[in-house]
Amino acid sequence: MDSLNSLIDGFGTALTPMNLLWAAVGVLLGTAIGVLPGIGPAMAVALLLPVTYGLDPTGAFIMFAGIYYGAMFGGSTTSILLNTPGESAAVVAAIEGNPMAKAGRGAQALAAAAIGHFAGGMIGTILLVVLAPTVASLAIGIGAPDYFAIMVLAFIAVTSVLGASRIRGIASLLIGLTIGLVGLDQMTGQQRLTFGSLHLADGVDVVIVAVGLFAIGEALWVAAHLRRSSGEPIPVGRPWLGRADLRRTWKPWLRGPVIGFPFGAIPAGGAEIPTFLSYVAEKRLSRHRDQFGKGAIEGVAGPEAAASASAAGTLVSMLTLGLPTTAVAAVMLAAFQQYGIQPGPLLFEREPELVWGLIASLFVGMVLLLALNLPLAPVWAKLLRIPRPYLYAGILFFAAVGAYAVGGESLDLVILLVIGLIGFGMRRYGLPVLPAVIGVILGPAAEQQLRRALQISDGSVSGLVDTPFSVTVYAIVALIVAWPLIARLVGRRRGDRNGTEETRTVGGG
Repeated sequence: MDSLNSLIDGFGTALTPMNLLWAAVGVLLGTAIGVLPGIGPAMAVALLLPVTYGLDPTGAFIMFAGIYYGAMFGGSTTSILLNTPGESAAVVAAIEGNPMAKAGRGAQALAAAAIGHFAGGMIGTILLVVLAPTVASLAIGIGAPDYFAIMVLAFIAVTSVLGASRIRGIASLLIGLTIGLVGLDQMTGQQRLTFGSLHLADGVDVVIVAVGLFAIGEALWVAAHLRRSSGEPIPVGRPWLGRADLRRTWKPWLRGPVIGFPFGAIPAGGAEIPTFLSYVAEKRLSRHRDQFGKGAIEGVAGPEAAASASAAGTLVSMLTLGLPTTAVAAVMLAAFQQYGIQPGPLLFEREPELVWGLIASLFVGMVLLLALNLPLAPVWAKLLRIPRPYLYAGILFFAAVGAYAVGGESLDLVILLVIGLIGFGMRRYGLPVLPAVIGVILGPAAEQQLRRALQISDGSVSGLVDTPFSVTVYAIVALIVAWPLIARLVGRRRGDRNGTEETRTVGGG
């Protein structure tokens, strides 16, 4: 009841005219910035930090939260329509959303993503209000072996369900892990794969990798095949979800937050892991598995709901522990410190108006984003009416601008082109792109957690499986790896039984 009363007071703060204005400004800026490849929510919040010096802390953080959620909405827009993720959490949306757009169902994919974000954000924020103390206490108890186990699960899951074979999925993952090695060793400070370049000492930014593999690789692939096809504009389709679509999406909208929220609350890769795992779950549970990879709407609805709920989970650990689990949370933590406020267990007592006003503004922002994005779905989808040569020329331009904006170095453009050529080669030889991206995102963190776990156990491998949580996760990994063999054996036994029964029937006749 105390949380409910505090939330009601928070709505009193969030619904004041000025705070409503900041919420609206935040969601508009976030959506616009999210649509631009390469400029994600973390960069947007960082750029706007100096602008908010004159604002009161409550108004500033309400705007930051609007930017965070708005950028996630906007990132999925270009991911679906142009196969160009605006930020890393939107990578999974491209797998099914872009084939839907190419089939003339771009508006339906955008609507499924928008409603998924709304459902995930609402459920995640409700869980934030109800479960914040419990989730925070659980997050404190998770150590390096558990983090490493979670990341191994993500690696195995994503290579098992994507592509024509597991071998190609693993090959793609190895490409991503290799790119993730570029830079300084976080433990020893030794340079790896930098070729003597100081610029590469910081590593290759994941946004450049995602934009290169998806946008540049796709543009080069289309350019290579335009002479063989007509390059006709892609039809937009109906701007609403039919009954069949709603029947296929309502369960993923509800399942996504269950996966996304807990992962957002622990330092295990932000929204990337839960979106990947949500996609895996939807593919396993769907009755339309044959459509996955060709435009299955469940593969858009579930991961987008998981991404939005993960954002709410991120705020749990940041507000209650002062522990940033994503880049955006880290920038927002810096913003708290800028105002002389220290997030942690005492924040809810010392700054109740700010905290509950921020949480209440998340509900307001979700409503504003849904009202903004659903009517705009057919408008955004009309981007696909542009003839493909002009469309992909524009993608190359904005991808280059986005990559240059990440570091302001011309070498970033060279890296973008090299990674784009790798993406082109992966398409040529049938390697799925997504395992490479997850390898870049999670590879360095997985290495760090592995080495920490081994240091704690004095080099003993048993230190990786010395907690009930890690043992449970590895059991799930073993099940995923062994499942094809189990399914094959079960199928053979059924076939043998059916053959025996047929023989008896024929013999009896």
